[in-house]
Amino acid sequence: MTNLFNRYHTTLASPLGEVLITGDGEHINGVYLTQHKDFLALKQNSQRQADVFEQACQQLQEYFAGTRQQFDLPLKQPGTEFQQTVWQALQKLPAGKTVSYGDICQAINKPRAFQAVGAANGANKIAIIVPCHRVVGKNGSLTGYAGGLTAKQWLLDHEKGHSIR
Repeated sequence: MTNLFNRYHTTLASPLGEVLITGDGEHINGVYLTQHKDFLALKQNSQRQADVFEQACQQLQEYFAGTRQQFDLPLKQPGTEFQQTVWQALQKLPAGKTVSYGDICQAINKPRAFQAVGAANGANKIAIIVPCHRVVGKNGSLTGYAGGLTAKQWLLDHEKGHSIR
């Protein structure tokens, strides 16, 4: 599990339980909720280093307190050019709003790339900050989320309750 991208970690208490933040010492490379399949392995196989993540912890605490809707952090997530494009589109989504996979396809000018967009969404390792939880099914139904559907619903409800109107 340990690689150059997640050499260090810290944890943060949240309303959803413990949040694991991983990185390389300069960039945030992952934000994982306890239900994520790699949570324990990443935590056990990286070095605890809280000071590297001070800004990330502060911004996530502000998010959970309802006073922050966007993040300004140095991120570095390995992925294909297509995945990077999808993740950049996700970061432009306003808090409190949901979109479908088709909406993301339109936003990146790939109108038929539903499965690829879904795969890129699922490959996102920087939960909350790269807000893949804001993507729902075409009919508005909740779709998969690595942190669990209960956490996804909580995040959406939290954002709707704290979004700027």
